Amino acid sequence: MILRALYDYYNRCADQLPQFGTANKQIGFVIVIDKDGHFLRFEDRRIDKDNAQTFQVPQPVGRSSGVSANYLYDNSEYTLGYSDKRSPEQSRKYLNAFKQLIEDVYETNSNNKDLRALHLFYQQDSDYILEQISTDPLWDEITKKLNKKYSLFSFLIEGDIQIVAEKSELISLRPNENNADEHICLITGEKAPTVTLTTQTMIPGSQAVAKLVSFQVKSGYDSYGKEQCDNAPIGEQAEFAYSTALLHLLDKKSRNKFLIGDRTYLFWASINSEAAQNAEESVFSLFGIQEKEDDPNRNIEQVRKVFSAIYSGQLETNLDDTFYILGLAPNAARIAVVYWAEIPLKDFAGKLLKHFEDLTIVDTRKDKTPYFGLRNILSAVSLDGKLSSVSPNLPEALTKSIFEGTPYPYTLYNACLRRIRAESASREITIARAAIIKAFLNRQNNNQNISIMLDKTNTNQGYLCGRLFSVLVKIQEEASGNTSIRERYMNSASTTPAAVFATIMNLSAHHLEKLNQGRVIQMEQLQQEIISKLPADGFPAHLDLQDQGRFFVGYYHQRQDFFAKKSNDEKETNE
Repeated sequence: MILRALYDYYNRCADQLPQFGTANKQIGFVIVIDKDGHFLRFEDRRIDKDNAQTFQVPQPVGRSSGVSANYLYDNSEYTLGYSDKRSPEQSRKYLNAFKQLIEDVYETNSNNKDLRALHLFYQQDSDYILEQISTDPLWDEITKKLNKKYSLFSFLIEGDIQIVAEKSELISLRPNENNADEHICLITGEKAPTVTLTTQTMIPGSQAVAKLVSFQVKSGYDSYGKEQCDNAPIGEQAEFAYSTALLHLLDKKSRNKFLIGDRTYLFWASINSEAAQNAEESVFSLFGIQEKEDDPNRNIEQVRKVFSAIYSGQLETNLDDTFYILGLAPNAARIAVVYWAEIPLKDFAGKLLKHFEDLTIVDTRKDKTPYFGLRNILSAVSLDGKLSSVSPNLPEALTKSIFEGTPYPYTLYNACLRRIRAESASREITIARAAIIKAFLNRQNNNQNISIMLDKTNTNQGYLCGRLFSVLVKIQEEASGNTSIRERYMNSASTTPAAVFATIMNLSAHHLEKLNQGRVIQMEQLQQEIISKLPADGFPAHLDLQDQGRFFVGYYHQRQDFFAKKSNDEKETNE
């Protein structure tokens, strides 16, 4: 299903992707020669320090340690016999492989002027060629950049505007090295010449030779005497289509991917409608790395509007319109599939809206920065906000719960509680952490119990203890300007309330004495309103793990209610 979905994506975007037998490659330097094969100069095709001009050239060969030349372009060792790691004598076998490929094509197409110029260029002695090119003003710069990803070379015949590697008439002359018999392709279901090896599709963190589909020879994977891809036949054109689509989705500039740790997530729709394009862009906006904006919350609101429009039918979709998500991870010489989902587009929009709804919580901040994205959530539960400290399995578990609408993972909840306890002495409970706890508990309990803002009808013991603790912290804050109660007692109050509340209630009584009479009455009434809902036998001796989360949400809700009232009072005063 994964390969078929990628194959369909290629056909959907065929006008934007390389044609069969070609690939997009960055070529940094062009060797300009005349029609008689004489070297004239180098041309610099670099755009900046990390990128060069992209050309549609013959599909590269797969190689790891062997000698195998690309057709009409390659690195300096193949095209010029020069390497900064080996001597010209040692590099000669690479140069000979490139020259031989040119000669094989030229033998049957000697009337082609471009091939003739290349043939004449390589008829010259290799040492003479190196001597000629080393006098070019660009040569010193070239030799410093040989290990860059754009360090590929091709040729330009003087007077032409196209390099030889992008000329379609030359690409069509490339000899077909695959003489395999025809088999039924497992992707298309049609009989076609099949590949022996699949294309390398490296992802971040993997080896350069990593592939999505590969078979190890003589290691138990062969069956009925078949080797390599004959075990699962894939047609040449189908393999090209799915691998090209995969490389396009993995491209550095792709807006159909996001990375979390060593996980790479790709996503795409089955169709090319307005709804599908908006959905793809919205997923990238929500989960991808974004540039800093003046109003980042505006981006999140736009995402919400898009998925609301899809779910409500304002953006039209069909029942068979599908959204795909593919999670990949590096695994030795292969690529491991860690997540795969295909969801009807309308249902997918509903799942994302549910995620927004579950994470929505009262927010009194002036700077309402987003906290709904995967990266924001993981940062909220990690040490110093560093994603590298997150549990390795958490990103994919969280991704699955967001995309499928299932309960959020326990590891997310536990990590959130740990960070709150670890930082209770230095900072307040953040909105992201309060929202995570609310969302986890509501999904775990069929969306019951915890509201968006302060709920005075909630009689859960953990929630009430959190509210009361917030009141006591507020009293101390107004009385003395510090919050030592929170710093010293929050962790024990959230786990064993009966053991500490008597102590902090007594401390609070002394703090009340420093407030004016009107405020004393307000705070005492609030305390009584909360305590009256607790059981007659007093504070609970122990709160289970879920009620500990409710404690922190209760604390957060009551705290935000204080801020909201203060803001309203200030507004009334100004009026």
